[in-house]
Amino acid sequence: MGRSVKKGPFVDSHLTKKVDAARATGDKRPIKTWSRRSTVLPEFVGMTIAVHNGKQHIPVYVSENMVGHKLGEFALTRTFKGHTSGKKAVVPVKRGKK
Repeated sequence: MGRSVKKGPFVDSHLTKKVDAARATGDKRPIKTWSRRSTVLPEFVGMTIAVHNGKQHIPVYVSENMVGHKLGEFALTRTFKGHTSGKKAVVPVKRGKK
């Protein structure tokens, strides 16, 4: 067993406090966090966590499939606008002398 397995998953302490408080009161409002590096724990399942992407908070509904992943994986920081269309200039065909 490796050392990292013994240490356990990393979760910011302020996030666990917020999740525990929301669980105790049954609050369903999204929990705002800037901690993209925190690992999703089984206690987070069924909650909505608003993860910061550098510009705004993206609401992420946590499901069982997300356990073990990092919160930052679900709030993308870059938007892909797509490649430019393939507009090619029409080149006139040059013909030889007759």
